Amino acid sequence: MRLRGKICLAALLAGLCGCASPMTENDRRANALLRQMTLSEKIGQMNQIASSTGAITGPMSERLSCDEAVKKGWCGSILGIKDPAEIERLQHLAVDSSRLGIPILFGHDIIHGCRTIFPENIGISCSWDLDAVERFARIAASEAAAFGVAWTFSPMCDICADPRWGRVSEGSGEDTFLSARIAESMVRGYQGDELADSSTILSCVKHFAAYGAPEAGRDYNTVDMSWSMFKDKYLPVYKAAIDAGAGTVMSSFNDFDAVPVTANSRLLRSVLRDTLGFGGFVVSDWGAVRELIAHGVAADERDAALLAFRAGVNMDMVSGCYLKSLESLVESGVIREKEIDDLVRPILKAKFALGLFDNPFRYGGEARRHEMYSGDNMQAARELARESMVLLTNNNGVLPLREGARIALIGPYADDRNEMIGAWRGMAEPDSCRTFLEGLCDRFGQSQVSVARGCDPRTDLPGGVAEAVALARRSDIVLLTLGLPNAESGEASSLSSLALPPCQKKLLRALHDTGKPVVILLVTGRPLELVEESALAQAVLVTWHPGTMAGPALADIVSGDCSPSGRLSMGFPRSEGQLPLRYNHKSTGRPLRDPASTAKYVSRYMDVSNEPLFCFGHGLSYTEFVYDNPVIENPVLSPGEDLRVSVRVSNTGTREATETVQLYVRDVLSSVTRPVRELKAFSRVTLRADQSVEVKMTIRYEDLCFTEASGRWGVEAGDFILYAGHDCSATLSAPFSVR
Repeated sequence: MRLRGKICLAALLAGLCGCASPMTENDRRANALLRQMTLSEKIGQMNQIASSTGAITGPMSERLSCDEAVKKGWCGSILGIKDPAEIERLQHLAVDSSRLGIPILFGHDIIHGCRTIFPENIGISCSWDLDAVERFARIAASEAAAFGVAWTFSPMCDICADPRWGRVSEGSGEDTFLSARIAESMVRGYQGDELADSSTILSCVKHFAAYGAPEAGRDYNTVDMSWSMFKDKYLPVYKAAIDAGAGTVMSSFNDFDAVPVTANSRLLRSVLRDTLGFGGFVVSDWGAVRELIAHGVAADERDAALLAFRAGVNMDMVSGCYLKSLESLVESGVIREKEIDDLVRPILKAKFALGLFDNPFRYGGEARRHEMYSGDNMQAARELARESMVLLTNNNGVLPLREGARIALIGPYADDRNEMIGAWRGMAEPDSCRTFLEGLCDRFGQSQVSVARGCDPRTDLPGGVAEAVALARRSDIVLLTLGLPNAESGEASSLSSLALPPCQKKLLRALHDTGKPVVILLVTGRPLELVEESALAQAVLVTWHPGTMAGPALADIVSGDCSPSGRLSMGFPRSEGQLPLRYNHKSTGRPLRDPASTAKYVSRYMDVSNEPLFCFGHGLSYTEFVYDNPVIENPVLSPGEDLRVSVRVSNTGTREATETVQLYVRDVLSSVTRPVRELKAFSRVTLRADQSVEVKMTIRYEDLCFTEASGRWGVEAGDFILYAGHDCSATLSAPFSVR
């Protein structure tokens, strides 16, 4: 038995949950307001409705319009309104016509942009550029605030290793460390330094918890995992966003440990509030309180309201169960009014923090319309779109394109504004999007670029393949847009197959047979199975759904004006049968040590490699980077000491380019099984041709923590291996140990 040096989670969180927080001015203001409110008005603050055109069922089965709910104080928040004039009208109604004039908190799904649309989040995460991520969230917040929206349901902090789940497009991939850094960057971008700043908005950590691990990759499905898996891989991302100051959390649809999260006191009270020290408010997901009935844990809406209330859900999103049931539950003595106060107080405090009581109209207004599509915003969208694009293959250096080449741009996404936007599109105006065709024509000239659709995303076009083949034969190179449409990303968009549709495969085969080099531009919101495609094409560039500046960003990359720098945040499988697929899987008692081995009695498939087709961290450039062995400054760590590492990286090619240096750690011996390696640090560095640089990086001691056999969260003394390189398959290594 080896000795252990431990840091327990309680110690790491000391000060967050070990003592009562001091009374703030917003606490005092919220308490003073609570003393003036009727029970009905308090419950109203816990009720969120969907839009001004919908209707709700109020107490005593009274049917009310949205306007009536606002005037009676039976609505604390409204989500989904896209008309700023309607937001302003309803806010006037709340302030001028309700008894206490409590302002409405307007929320919206501002996920990867408001008007200026950035790539889908899975693409953003492939940039590995935390400054750019924070800048994108800052721009999204500013544009949303100009609309009158003060609350976004983002960032999504759900780890997922199964791209059959459609909502991988909304997250940051399969890795805990990378996702945590992106989540905290987004929170800082949305909320800024001060929520009272009218260009910042309230963020919402979602979906708490483990929503990204549904059985079979099917949305809303059950989640079944060990608590150690949850604490080691999933919880740290939520924690990072909460530590960054996120003011709200959304509970998830799924059950966890056999209890739906909306009714799960262990998650929402013990873990979220007591362990993580979260002090904001929790909103349910859409209709999830009522869905406790379908889960089979609530008999009716009154029972559902009680279960969610007991679990600590502060706000009921659109189900109306709180509004219809909580007052009678208080009157019958089942719950106390003080318990209502305790859940309403954080909602009021958030409104005070946002400055809504001081100026209910600080968000929105005609004077702020100029903030949309500013030059700076569009440039930031262009830069992040090109940083998100990942070059998977590039045989014989077919990219970048040579000047003067005759380009055939083919496929269903060649000139489609709408399909550049992706899912969860905020207030997007597709007509403002720049298409691939426009970007290429601007860069290379209209005379050099010809276009043919070839097929629709899932259906053949009469004569489409023949037209595309004829165009290819008249051209020097084919840029072929393949992939999945917007509608096949996001919520309720699970797939059982990750293969491209047959019509697209047929188009690719026909173009390959022309003998002209084919470059696939993969438009997608998730990793796909590309075994055949990567063999037929000379190059594969994943563009994701790149957003408003899709065309200029693509042109920057394929022209060579910028070298691709995107790195995968989620591996691409060889087969759906490998899923879920994690680079940071655990070893087994019979590990496959040699991927080329055909040995039978080891943990392997008989028909396909264990390894993904393209692994986590992978991405090519237009140059070559060479690494020296990593050097560890302090190879024997004392408890609490951070690891200091330097790696010399050289650009041995002829172009300036950006490399993402990645550090992975393996715990050699521990009290529980551990991953074969885990990302623990990374750094983006831009190097000129023939330039070398020493990259200094730090691995925090707390990032070596895991759930020990005893259940404690800490670091065990012993030996570790550090790996440094370009992706998760890095082989250069150095040992270190923890005392």
